[in-house]
This record gives sequence, C-alpha cells and structure tokens, in this order.
Amino acid sequence: MTTEAKSAFGTTLKKGAVAIAELTNIGGPSLSAATIDATSHDSADGYREFLQGLRDGGEIGIEGNFIPGNAGQVALVTDFNDGSLDEYTITLPVAMATTWTCNAIVTAFECREPYDAQASFTATLKVSGKPTLGVTASTGLTTPFFVISESAVVTPDEAGDVYLYVATVLTGVTSVTVTPTAAAGVIKVNGNIVATGEASSAITLGAAGSNTEITITVQETNKTIKTYTVWVARAAA
Repeated sequence: MTTEAKSAFGTTLKKGAVAIAELTNIGGPSLSAATIDATSHDSADGYREFLQGLRDGGEIGIEGNFIPGNAGQVALVTDFNDGSLDEYTITLPVAMATTWTCNAIVTAFECREPYDAQASFTATLKVSGKPTLGVTASTGLTTPFFVISESAVVTPDEAGDVYLYVATVLTGVTSVTVTPTAAAGVIKVNGNIVATGEASSAITLGAAGSNTEITITVQETNKTIKTYTVWVARAAA
C-alpha cells in the first residue's frame, strides 16, 4: 500500500443541505463516454480510429441502514415520486479534501427487512449533466522552491504550476542534498520529512550519464498532497 492511500470511512452524501444518514456504501459518479467511429480508408495500419462522443455522469448507487425518520432518506422517496432534479454532494473524509457535486434524479429505491438482520435500503441516483470534482490542494512549495546542492543547474525555472524539473550536475558529483521551502505543511524528500529551509540527507546518484529521480511532497492538514519530481542528470564521463 502506498503512503498516499486513504480510508473512505466518514464519506457523506447530502441532498442540498440535508444529510442522508447511516450509509454503508456510496458508489459513483461513474463517468463514461460514447465513441464515434472516425475510421476511413486512410486509417493507419488498418486500425479503427475513434473520437470521444457524448459524456455521461453515470449513476450514484447507495446502500445504508433504513431509518424511516431520517429526513434525507425520506427525501429520496419524495424525489422519486416527484421525479425532481436536485443537487447532491458527496464529501470524502477531511484528509482527502475532495467533493463530488452533481444534479441527479432518483431512479430506484428499495427497502430490505430480513428477519435476522438490520433493515436496510438501496437507492440509485442518475446523474444529469456534468459532475464537478472539487479538490482542496496544499499550497505547495514557495519561493525559492528548492535548492539542489553541488551547483546543480535546474530547468525550467521554478514556478507554482510546474511539477517536473531536471537538475544537471557534473560527472564527479556522486550525491546531492535538497533544500525545500514551503510556507505550510509537511515537506518530504524521497519520503523523509525535511524542515523548510533545511537540507535533506545526502541522496546518492546513479552512475555517470544516468538520471536519478527525487520526489518532493508537501501536504497541509486536511488538504491533498502536492508532488514535485526532480530528475538529477549526472553528466557522462
């Protein structure tokens, strides 16, 4: 498992401002697109060619404990009977800082009352239009972003929307350190925590003429991680 994996426990679904209580599973949206056959007699190597057609937001399938007095669950039944289109929001746990917002209609609602288990229900929401993915990202690195030791030449110039860099060092350089700068959050260099403005431990480079990958991450509390990749190119002998 990667260190960036997150538990989905605590995810919520709301219809407008009303929470749908005691859900045990929330699935979707499930994005898909139709295809348009663009094949012609000129198609290379005799292979079919395609364009993306109309997109579909799919469905949101939910399961939960049936609570007759819960306003959110009652609203699902009401919306099914009315055929109304309403806004729904899926909010993932705070550590993921992510939401899905969409308009949807209720196309199915089923209760289950087993004699030896909790009463439960399932429902299906059909998404209408485009679902919106909302992500709150960490601020990331700030000026001067990072410094590679041993007089490395970094390209391109550091910028807030650039996440891939190349740092060139001389043949005789066998290791480097990275000094990152961030105004907030936890900084890691190759998975090890480094304080802002402080140098990392030495990172051993590959043989002359090779490239060595260095990863810098920044994550603020309750925000998604930002990742920067620096390839250190050691000049050939």
